[in-house]
Amino acid sequence: MRLVTASEIREIDRLTIENIGIPGIVLMENASRGAARVFLEHFKPAPGSGVLVICGKGNNGGDGFAVARHLSLNGLKVVVILLANASKISGDALKNLEIIRRIDKIEIIESPTVAELKDSLGHIERCGYIIDAIFGTGLNSDVQGVYREAIQAINSSGKQVMSVDIPSGLNSDNGRIMGITVRSDLTVTFGFPKTGQVIFPGAGIVGRLACVDIGIPGAVADTVASKYCMSGPDTFTHLFKEEKPDSHKGARGHLLILAGSTGKTGATAMTALGALRAGAGLVTLGVPSSLNSILEVKLTEAMTVPLSETAQGTLSIKARDEILRLIKGKSAIAIGPGLSTNPETAALVRDIVTECDLPMVIDADGLNALAEETAILERLDSRKILTPHPGEMSRLTDTKTSDIQLDRIGVAAGFVERYKCCLVLKGARTIISGSPDRLYINPTGGPALSSGGSGDVLTGIISGLLSRGMPAIESATAGVYIHGMAGDLLAEEMGESGVIAGDLPDVIPCLIQSLKNGEWPLKKKKPVVEYRGLMG
Repeated sequence: MRLVTASEIREIDRLTIENIGIPGIVLMENASRGAARVFLEHFKPAPGSGVLVICGKGNNGGDGFAVARHLSLNGLKVVVILLANASKISGDALKNLEIIRRIDKIEIIESPTVAELKDSLGHIERCGYIIDAIFGTGLNSDVQGVYREAIQAINSSGKQVMSVDIPSGLNSDNGRIMGITVRSDLTVTFGFPKTGQVIFPGAGIVGRLACVDIGIPGAVADTVASKYCMSGPDTFTHLFKEEKPDSHKGARGHLLILAGSTGKTGATAMTALGALRAGAGLVTLGVPSSLNSILEVKLTEAMTVPLSETAQGTLSIKARDEILRLIKGKSAIAIGPGLSTNPETAALVRDIVTECDLPMVIDADGLNALAEETAILERLDSRKILTPHPGEMSRLTDTKTSDIQLDRIGVAAGFVERYKCCLVLKGARTIISGSPDRLYINPTGGPALSSGGSGDVLTGIISGLLSRGMPAIESATAGVYIHGMAGDLLAEEMGESGVIAGDLPDVIPCLIQSLKNGEWPLKKKKPVVEYRGLMG
């Protein structure tokens, strides 16, 4: 699913108007009609309900004027507050302002100053709903003055709020709050969802997100390059081929997992179970020798190989040659879960990452080992998948975790551009990228995944798909999507608290089958973006 930035949607609109000849006023009319339709469907207001539409002086305000007209014509009592002098309005916005001036049922109040706005805010008490049409997608500076005052009034009103195109005060490219933002119950965006609407903090501000078609020809939109998209089954389900009648375990790949240390056999087990449930034909665990008997009891379907260990019960540098021999005949490797930060084990990890040319998932203590000698990152390639959470990313990049969280998209894109690997930057709305010109934002997952070991299951799913021959970027996007949806499904069945990592693997096969069949397996949770066609 394509996501756009402010500059991209601006260019798409320009090409539609100039090259195709669809007037801007037509696009505005389509947008406002779609927004009004979604408003009525979502809120179901009673006839005569009061609606306050707060408009800025730009095109977003013009959309608001047109929405006000449609709602008035549908029997609602509409008041418009304009946060500017009418003399400042121009273009298509002015045309829609002039139209609603001729409709007696719509009251228009000009409130260009804080003092005048305060005088008009009494209308908030008399309305049931507020429509925010102050700023559109072009906002790139902090909100101040009368606009800030209006947003504060909206947020403190207790009324149900719909934002037109984007909540005013939200940066449409990165989801940042520009000083203050409207917190919406419903956002109706136009043409394409915006990147800042599906990544946090923006994703937590938009409320329900609906995207309406406003008549932009697909051929026009395709001429404008976009590097952001939201991952979904369409990006990977074609790679889940139907099983042949004569299929066998060897045809599904053989994964080697290097994991575990004293006290952390659970990480090893969770990784193995995730890989097996993702369809890996064979899984072999390479573990410290003293843990081998434990894992043989803990796991039935995976094979185990005892490897040389340190006095602390972690993998030893002496295991290097053993592992290089063990790699033969394998189709992929997962390295890192529960390995520990023992210096000797970390040195072993760096050797294996450097010398093994198989597709590989590097997680947890594998990432910590690379962070100690970041020069090794320069030797990565597109078949190496790194799966850091923000803290691990902080160590890999020598950047504060808080700074990473402020610009997750920029950090991920910059890392992939520099190191040429595939990156999974975990967190709410995990980011996946295999090249600087293509970045995916994952829409699935939630609080149910906030349990120790769930990241190990993710490593297992991704590496299991990788071992089956799926390309790295598709293994990563599919693995993250399925892992998140497993959490969502269990949250519906069990509640968000109390889901544990061991619950996740069992639902993976049915989820994969549902996605292959084009089904939406969740009953309560709707897709992040709901689409509305031009005609209804």
